Amino acid sequence: MSVLKKEWWMERVPLDYEKAMGIVRDAFIKEPIPVHMKKWYYAMGATPLILFLLQVTTGLLLTFYFIPSPDMAYESVRHIQQDVPLGFWIRGLHRWGANLMIITVFLHMIRVFFTRAYRKPREINWILGTLLLGTTLTMGFTGYSLTYNQLSYWATTVGTNLVNQLPLIGHWLLRFMRGGEEVSANTLTRFFVLHELFVPSILFLLIVGHIFMIHLHGVAELEGHEGEGYYAFYPDHFVKGVYITLFLLVLMSTLAILIPPGIGIHADPTQTPMHIKPEWYFYSIYGLLKLVPLWLGVYLVLAFLIVLVFWPFIDDWFRAKWPKAPIGYVLGSATAVLALVFTIMELVAK
Repeated sequence: MSVLKKEWWMERVPLDYEKAMGIVRDAFIKEPIPVHMKKWYYAMGATPLILFLLQVTTGLLLTFYFIPSPDMAYESVRHIQQDVPLGFWIRGLHRWGANLMIITVFLHMIRVFFTRAYRKPREINWILGTLLLGTTLTMGFTGYSLTYNQLSYWATTVGTNLVNQLPLIGHWLLRFMRGGEEVSANTLTRFFVLHELFVPSILFLLIVGHIFMIHLHGVAELEGHEGEGYYAFYPDHFVKGVYITLFLLVLMSTLAILIPPGIGIHADPTQTPMHIKPEWYFYSIYGLLKLVPLWLGVYLVLAFLIVLVFWPFIDDWFRAKWPKAPIGYVLGSATAVLALVFTIMELVAK
């Protein structure tokens, strides 16, 4: 058939294929990667991207059966988990993939912070990375709320109440997320649209921007180890990505089978549970809010986020004032330890 011939396609799509392949070859296949990236803990950046693609795939499969309404949401999740062939596996992949994506984004940002890969000229990419972290956490929050069980319903109520404490835009944002003053059917519909369309779209654009900036400046070399050598993206780094993908699929499948996500008890808006906790990735914030007044906790978290986003410029100011003081290491280590302590305290608390 003529449609299978190269000439047929070249006549109908008259691109300069040699030039296009040259761009792909230079931008991806032959892209120089610093030798320190051969160590897996320096190559965590690709893992969230792989998990994002897996999340999109499993999420789309789940939408074939999920019904975003208060009457049917919980039953549709139960149907997926118990009746749909391999439904428990797909849902398990999606649930564990979300947790692993958040973990790997955290680990990647910690690595970038402590290796100071955010410094000039990569400040914009750090800002994109912090936005990626916030968007990933938003994906987790909106997705967790869709199960419409007792804990997710009340976690949504508490979470949106916290949004109401934000200065200037808090009440407007609460009404936007809930679709009114109270958590209702509108809330579930809006969270579904946010989780399935708006937030993934924003996440995709941020990922594209993040990768584009990496290609513009190249992968950051370790301070004090500049010029130690490079290797091509293909095949070594590409094959590493394949190995990571296979490992993640095996790990997620194992977790989905051995520790399948539960469905809990159907949401009851008239009965508040004794203990309401968010997902583990919000435990550090939850622990802080238990120790200080709500308004103060919200302002402290907001201040931390502002510092996090603009840290490269704050770090430049510190270096200009105290060139040899390890202020970044001290502040970063203290923040990581406090977050870990709060998280562990909530994990072991009854």
